[in-house]
Amino acid sequence: MAKTRAIVKRRKAIRNIRKITRTMELIAAARFKKALDRAVQADAYTRKIAELAADLSATVTNIQHPLLEKRAEVKNAVLLVLSSNRGLCGGYNTSILREATQRIAQMKQEHTNLKLELSGKRAIAYFRYQGARPDATYTKFEDRPAYNDVEEIANRYLELYTSGKVDRVDVAYMKFQNVARQAPVVETLLPLASLAPEPTKKIVEAKPQKTVEYEFLPDPQEILQVLLPESFKVRFFKCFLDSAVSEQIARRVTMKAATENADEMIKSISSEYNRARQAQITKEIAEVIGGAEALK
Repeated sequence: MAKTRAIVKRRKAIRNIRKITRTMELIAAARFKKALDRAVQADAYTRKIAELAADLSATVTNIQHPLLEKRAEVKNAVLLVLSSNRGLCGGYNTSILREATQRIAQMKQEHTNLKLELSGKRAIAYFRYQGARPDATYTKFEDRPAYNDVEEIANRYLELYTSGKVDRVDVAYMKFQNVARQAPVVETLLPLASLAPEPTKKIVEAKPQKTVEYEFLPDPQEILQVLLPESFKVRFFKCFLDSAVSEQIARRVTMKAATENADEMIKSISSEYNRARQAQITKEIAEVIGGAEALK
């Protein structure tokens, strides 16, 4: 009897855990849909503004802008690590922190003075354990990062770079490629290496490109003075959006796997309970028969 009671108690506990994992899976699925919509919309805007900046720069000869100047020697750099505030999302945080750690080791070998900034409690806890002291920490970015909050950080990076206090700005995050694939990367956002948007993987028939003619009002240099910082800001904001949607995908997949594992455990424990109960009933019948035989 004691064994069957323990099995029943264990099965009940697993069923309760399954309810939690299933609920978290549904919540992550709902948040993923909203985060995906924002990421897709931001991707279209980011791509378009990059195309516009590339077209304008192509029509202007001898373009000069501080954001396009690549420093001959990188003495000071900023690395921003984007992680989650909560766990239960598989290897999402681990893969990002691995990429960030490798970049930090590379900068140490190059004797680069690094300013480390962390977003997310998981990254903060990890680097605290490693004995690293970050220059800034953020915990307010969840599945819906606000552009105004991100813009404050972006403006500070722009000021540091244009003033020469920082020679490079890197961001370590989970890049969203599609629903089935996300990759941890460390991207260099400053200086702006290329104004052209990243090529898409869609196969499109080759068509002759049309030459775009622009009439500038005011001076084209003044237009790029506004357009290039805006291009950096939207790219920077896209990193936060990619992190948000990738986190929800990782959490949904992890919780779905946990729910399926709970189902398998419940089936296994139920079979074990049935065998134990059957053995107990057989034993009790044998005892009754034995007692009846003894009374004859």
